[in-house]
Amino acid sequence: MYYGYGYGYGYGMDWAYLLLMVVTMVLGLISQAYIKSTYAKWSQVPSPGGRTGAEMARRMLEHEGAAIVGIGHVAGHLTDHYDPMSNNLNLSDENFSGGSVASIAVACHEAGHAVQTARGYLPGRIRTAIVPAVNLTQRWWSALFFMGFLLNMGGLVQISILLFAFSVIFHLVTLPVEIDASRRAVAFLSQYGTDIDQRGAKAVLTAAAMTYVAAALSSILQLLYLISRTSRRSDY
Repeated sequence: MYYGYGYGYGYGMDWAYLLLMVVTMVLGLISQAYIKSTYAKWSQVPSPGGRTGAEMARRMLEHEGAAIVGIGHVAGHLTDHYDPMSNNLNLSDENFSGGSVASIAVACHEAGHAVQTARGYLPGRIRTAIVPAVNLTQRWWSALFFMGFLLNMGGLVQISILLFAFSVIFHLVTLPVEIDASRRAVAFLSQYGTDIDQRGAKAVLTAAAMTYVAAALSSILQLLYLISRTSRRSDY
């Protein structure tokens, strides 16, 4: 029994793979364009009272029992994130000092992640725990895959696919974490930021969530493709 991985039968650059790459690229471009356009729209709408993203995030942290979390700056556009290792919110300049609906929505979303950590939110703990493994597998799976392809080593290819599966798991775990952080932000703003355009805040957070949905869907499609290829065998 010989397991073939050559062009047209195994892991060559076939039409199915090309179509997969096009679909994933289009999904990524659409989701990124959506978040950028939505953010740009609501970044032009100021919040009443001139409150900034950092100020509203601080209020949310204090109200939700996470006052110990620090808030700092990070370079770039829409690079905002919460770092559980340092227990700090890192907000881009536009969202740290900006007072738009978009800035406040993004800042409070990141504060939602800090609240998750403070309250031991299980999906968030799982995501944090698997990050080191995911970082490792992302570095190695493609190298092992192409080595298996070039050397016609089916076992090596299967190992690479198992490693890639960690990335898919990470994306799937990320979805509820991101959705919950946005839910916490919307709940806080609905109660303590009623003068802020709720429709705009929800629009920004929904657009951001779509980027994670697109990433998860793309990774699932790629995994299914790779699995389908391993199931094809050739007898010689």
